[in-house]
Amino acid sequence: MVAEPSAASNPQGASSAMRIDVTGRHLEITPAIEQYAQEKCEKLPKFFNGVQQIRVVLEQVENNEYEAEVIADVVHHDDFIGRSRGEQLYACVDEAVEKVARQLTDFKEKLRDARH
Repeated sequence: MVAEPSAASNPQGASSAMRIDVTGRHLEITPAIEQYAQEKCEKLPKFFNGVQQIRVVLEQVENNEYEAEVIADVVHHDDFIGRSRGEQLYACVDEAVEKVARQLTDFKEKLRDARH
């Protein structure tokens, strides 16, 4: 599943070319979890505006255990990856997105400090 934010959902006027792909392994992606993951990931470019694409991979690894992996493709840099594993799929998505947000923030601060 692919989502491209509309201009209305991007009030800063930045390019709306960022793609968000949500896929599942051994798990059916419902519209609810897809929308939830997309909404969470749409916030990532505010931490660093060089994000081009975000891939979200949701996997059921055992009977009651899930894994979420969020991969942010950034211009002129390696991908930023956040992973989380637990019993609650939505909580795994939250934690994986938070990990990527932290990495993007740290990277942005590192770039800013290098310029001064």
